[in-house]
Amino acid sequence: MKPHCESVLKISLLIAAALTCLSGPMVRAATTKIDFQKQIQPILAKKCYACHGPDEAESGLEFTSRDAALAETESGSFAIVPGEVDASLLIERITTEDEFERMPPEGDPVTEEEAALLREWIAAGAEWENHWAFEPLSDPTPPEVASAEWQANPIDAFIYDSLSNANLKPNGPAGKRELIRRVYYDLTGLPPAKAEVDAFVADDSPQAFKRVTEHLLDSPHYGERWGRHWLDLVRFAETNSFERDGPKANAWKFRDYVIRSFNEDKPYDQFIREQLAGDELDQVTKETLTATGYYRLGIWDDEPADELQARFDGLDDIILTTGQVFLGLTMNCARCHDHKIDPIPQKDYYSMLSFFEDLTPYASRSDLNTFSQIDVSSDELRARYAANDQQRRSIEQQMQEIEQIGIAKMSAPDQRATEGAKRDRNRVLNEKLQANLTDQQWDRYQELKEQLKANAKELKALPERERVMGLATYRKIDEPTYVLYRGSPHSPSDEVSPAFPTLFEDAPPALPDTESTTDRSAGRRRILADWIASEDNRLTARVIVNRIWQFHFGRGIVRSSNNFGQLGTPPTHPELLDFLANRFMQDGWSIKSMHRLILSSRAYQMSSQGNETSLAADPDNELFWRFDPRRLSAEEIRDSMLAANGSLNTAVYGPSVYPTLSPEVLAGQSKPGSGWGKSSQRDQNRRSVYIYVKRSLLTPMLSAFDFPDPDQTCEARFMTLQPAQALSLLNGDFAAQQAAKLADSVEASSDDNREMVRRVIQAVLARDATDAEIADGDALVTRLQTQHELDAARAKTLYCLSVMNWNEFLFVD
Repeated sequence: MKPHCESVLKISLLIAAALTCLSGPMVRAATTKIDFQKQIQPILAKKCYACHGPDEAESGLEFTSRDAALAETESGSFAIVPGEVDASLLIERITTEDEFERMPPEGDPVTEEEAALLREWIAAGAEWENHWAFEPLSDPTPPEVASAEWQANPIDAFIYDSLSNANLKPNGPAGKRELIRRVYYDLTGLPPAKAEVDAFVADDSPQAFKRVTEHLLDSPHYGERWGRHWLDLVRFAETNSFERDGPKANAWKFRDYVIRSFNEDKPYDQFIREQLAGDELDQVTKETLTATGYYRLGIWDDEPADELQARFDGLDDIILTTGQVFLGLTMNCARCHDHKIDPIPQKDYYSMLSFFEDLTPYASRSDLNTFSQIDVSSDELRARYAANDQQRRSIEQQMQEIEQIGIAKMSAPDQRATEGAKRDRNRVLNEKLQANLTDQQWDRYQELKEQLKANAKELKALPERERVMGLATYRKIDEPTYVLYRGSPHSPSDEVSPAFPTLFEDAPPALPDTESTTDRSAGRRRILADWIASEDNRLTARVIVNRIWQFHFGRGIVRSSNNFGQLGTPPTHPELLDFLANRFMQDGWSIKSMHRLILSSRAYQMSSQGNETSLAADPDNELFWRFDPRRLSAEEIRDSMLAANGSLNTAVYGPSVYPTLSPEVLAGQSKPGSGWGKSSQRDQNRRSVYIYVKRSLLTPMLSAFDFPDPDQTCEARFMTLQPAQALSLLNGDFAAQQAAKLADSVEASSDDNREMVRRVIQAVLARDATDAEIADGDALVTRLQTQHELDAARAKTLYCLSVMNWNEFLFVD
């Protein structure tokens, strides 16, 4: 069977398995005990909390704690009686056929499987555990397993143990060609060249894969791939949104800061501190100031109807992004009321907001640079600008003194005119100043005008100031923070101070003694950053190692990687998650060290093949019995096309680039083409991470392949398979252009179709073509010429396009 046909079969099997999963209840892994956090708490949260949760307790019944759930209700009954299913009113109310008695009264009813789980749980004693994520980190030891091969790496021991408990076996290792392609895309987002694949296949050394891993971790392209993951999380874009969607000057420098941080393996706790408080650290540098661009990435309305509302909307964006990205906490509800599911009262939200009180908005309409552009020029250059500015002010002051002498001699109407609009003042001075000055005064005035021109000329000759986007100015904190009734900034209520969410049970922080002024930060964000980046924080390390796992395996140990709360998805391997979090901190918060541990595991190096037994028992691969295949991301597809034909520009860092967009795409803006620049062809061939991100004009090809909405944090991209993608790859301008370049790069002008097929498959798929593929390709090119009357060049270009549409090119096993 042809490799690309095999890929089609794999996708078909995946879809069939997914449909099987949706058509009936999922088969649970063989367990002897109900897991409260994974199986019971989500049911209570989703089906019961609306009426019996922290915000409301109808009939005196709450399901937020065991004591409350087991307490007698106002009617004298008991919802849950441990060990006695029949005496538990909960079961009766969720299973009754009486629509007036059945609970929940609205929304999705409790399913038969969920009811069965609740019965089993109550019968076993209704054990209740606190939510796993709100507990301090445990210190688990890797289990002892029967397989020596799966004992060597602690990750493998945890995975093998969970599979063994479910009577499942892990897949065998992936083939070497599949493995090297997997790790190249994983770490750099680029395909390996055929020579690199062949060298790895031929290397029988036990250290062969380790050497490949180290080579990729040392590549500057590693930071481009993994930096893009972080940019998704912090909603990176280079414009403001809304109708005008104006540019965010120097936003690209924040993007480069992120890429460089990953390349340098910057400790993650330092990475946190720099973004949240880079201007308040002990050592403030150009790099740490650039990191504060984090606060400038969100949307900004340059003409809000209600400026106070706009300010709190901006702060809300910061709070929600910070909570989800760094802590895995969704605090959305708490702006207006106590969180209905998680223990986050409204007071906690505004205590969190109080840490950010000194933040200014992105800009003001009158000045787009004051708030967000920080001058990081050298001391020498800044001194030269300061001297020039001082000279200009002195000249202008002397000119104004002479002007006032002349104005004092003018008529009253002329004097009043000089006090009005600038154009009126200039008109009067041009017409009447000389007549009201002595010759000596007028000559001096003309000398000063020439000096002012010279000063302007000197200013223009100075090297351009170096600026970065970040926190350039601060808001003076001259009043307390208040809880806002129903989230309205016009309805302040109780006063609050900076404090950490109460679920962490940490004491309120001691605030800096220095009073904040408009040119000095309040020092509060440093306190928050240190708390988040602390080893004692029970969420920070868990959240980031879960993200690293997600980007390696396609999903996290906690699937809802931005939500570790009670409505999030419980971890499939909680002990493994805590083990990795501890190991991460022990290794100095090094992301590259965590890569090495994961990539060296048999779990990562497993085959992606399916088997009937495992698919039936665990169709969603919850237990990681195989490696999940995936479609390439939008950037990977575009970059791989450029790499295949040899036109990829691998330069790193620098200003963003603008691909050529069709007039039809540009016409979609309120001002067609506004804000979209022109780049040289060489720059357009740079990696996709450097493409300008304009909120109102995302690059169509990237959007077709699920590029995220940059208006909000993206924890995981969709990986869809839909018709627009096929249209983009078969009929899109970019794909057609790259296919033509591919034909040129393999010298398709020769008459030997079979040799052309060999070269195309080597360039695109990094392997030799099979005899069958050569025959099929030759036949296709011939048919396009004879039956469809295409010339040879066009026929060969279409063949190149077809290969870049094969599943083997678009999917990673």
